[in-house]
Amino acid sequence: MTENVHTPEDVSQARERLMSVRGEVAKVVVGQDAAVSGLLVALLCRGHVLMEGVPGVAKTLLVRTLAGALSVDTKRVQFTPDLMPGDITGSMVIDSQAGELSFREGPLFTNLLLADEINRTPPKTQSALLEAMEEGQVSVDGVSRTLPRPFLVAATQNPVEYEGTYPLPEAQLDRFLLKVILPLPEREAELEILRRHATGFDPRDVAGAGVRAVAGPEDILAGQRGVAAVQVSPEVSGYIVDIARATRSSPSLSLGVSPRGSTALLHAARAWAWLSGRDFVTPDDVKVLAHATLAHRLGLRPEAELDGTDVNQVLASALGSVPVPR
Repeated sequence: MTENVHTPEDVSQARERLMSVRGEVAKVVVGQDAAVSGLLVALLCRGHVLMEGVPGVAKTLLVRTLAGALSVDTKRVQFTPDLMPGDITGSMVIDSQAGELSFREGPLFTNLLLADEINRTPPKTQSALLEAMEEGQVSVDGVSRTLPRPFLVAATQNPVEYEGTYPLPEAQLDRFLLKVILPLPEREAELEILRRHATGFDPRDVAGAGVRAVAGPEDILAGQRGVAAVQVSPEVSGYIVDIARATRSSPSLSLGVSPRGSTALLHAARAWAWLSGRDFVTPDDVKVLAHATLAHRLGLRPEAELDGTDVNQVLASALGSVPVPR
């Protein structure tokens, strides 16, 4: 199979179309621009996103609307304590017509998978999902099956104080490119949500709200090639490494950023630079993505938790301690 070749014009047009996705999503989802940008960055990096927020802040609607604007397939899985790995990967079933075993695809066979409340399901099922994220394939009965491209998992988790949750181990959290927090809306944004519902908005009918497909899978693939061409100077690479090293020496942290984390920050900053219309990464690109890329990879020491220390404060302190290259 030949690799698609994208000209500079294709890549530039892909950027314009992907940027217009934000406007389409805003027709339905109010006040979550940062989350939309995070999902676009993850698609361009072939990464995955952990979304955290209390129930009712439009996590499901956001993913469904993004899929509509990108003209890609989407599925949703509600993770529960009794969910088995085969429920998401698919399984072998007997074909009643032919009397033979055949593979029935699970919901992982899609472009955008919303894995809802991933921390409500047992570790065995969590690991099946994370294997698919890492490998881009699933193995059932010893046979590996490739997942569609593009493929992005947007996994939601409830804040850890909620009952009945299985916290994701650090090694699994590290597999997510970004963690995006969906905050409760400001008063004006919430008034706008109510106004839309009062005038007949149906969250199950995204197309009815005027959302159009303004980009497609080809634009994502062209964008991925564009991102791969973004240059990173030795000074900016050094800046990223020094940020990671500053977290490892923080007295408040038991777990600092691993080399996988610094690599993730490099990829995310390149995607942000490309979306911003540049073919080089600036220190500001690194700073913009640092919290979303690194905060979920950090572990607080128990004594720091007891003192009420916040991971984001520690990360901000580490960022502030590293000289910014000129």
